[in-house]
Amino acid sequence: MTIAFDQLCVRVDAPGESSGQAQLLTDITAELDAPRIAIIGENGSGKSTLARVLAGLLGYTSGAATVNGHLVSQGPGKAKMAPGLRGRIGMIFPQAAAQVVMPTVEEDIALSLRGSGLSKDEMAARVQAAMEAHHLTELADRPCLSLSSGQLQRLALCSVLITEPQLVIADEPTSMLDTRHALLVRRRLLHLPRETQLVLVTHDLDFATACDDCLWIHQGRLREHGHPRTVVENYLDFIHSEIDQERI
Repeated sequence: MTIAFDQLCVRVDAPGESSGQAQLLTDITAELDAPRIAIIGENGSGKSTLARVLAGLLGYTSGAATVNGHLVSQGPGKAKMAPGLRGRIGMIFPQAAAQVVMPTVEEDIALSLRGSGLSKDEMAARVQAAMEAHHLTELADRPCLSLSSGQLQRLALCSVLITEPQLVIADEPTSMLDTRHALLVRRRLLHLPRETQLVLVTHDLDFATACDDCLWIHQGRLREHGHPRTVVENYLDFIHSEIDQERI
């Protein structure tokens, strides 16, 4: 899939600001078609804002964001996925509990297939296969509210991937996890089917360098776009320089 941002700008109401609005993203322009794309940057830089725009969850003020030529929302200011992309994009959030809506693990995964046109038996088979792939079979009847952060994130990932989206947007999917669960989620995301594209927002620079393309967002602007190792090296140099200046 080809993702394109064309002079994308996002402003939101901010009562404390003299202008009444805060600028979150400014003139983001990039074309992305790599299988695995990382977005890095400091807290508050605009990474998650860009991910939410791409997922159709946040309206933009001006410019455009498209996937395969389809606008991701129905125009500036509209936080609603365009009809041509519905069901083709899945998003994973840092707080996986926010994505859980059903009482048990198996029920929550099965919910993702409602409206898919599959028979009851086909749905059951798909759910079982998905639970096995995500090491959730033993937790099938467990109440979702009893799960650990790592188990919840695996559940959220499973519920998204079972729909076979063409684009997966993962917003800091390992930030709340211990080492074991972080590695499980990382491995699963880096080994998605070839036809599934990944956009990864992360502070884990090793995770970022395992991707094929990288954007560095700084203060709402695209600071650099290129090969992950090069972008990460430049980002680290910048951070070290900032730290050194703070010591003076």
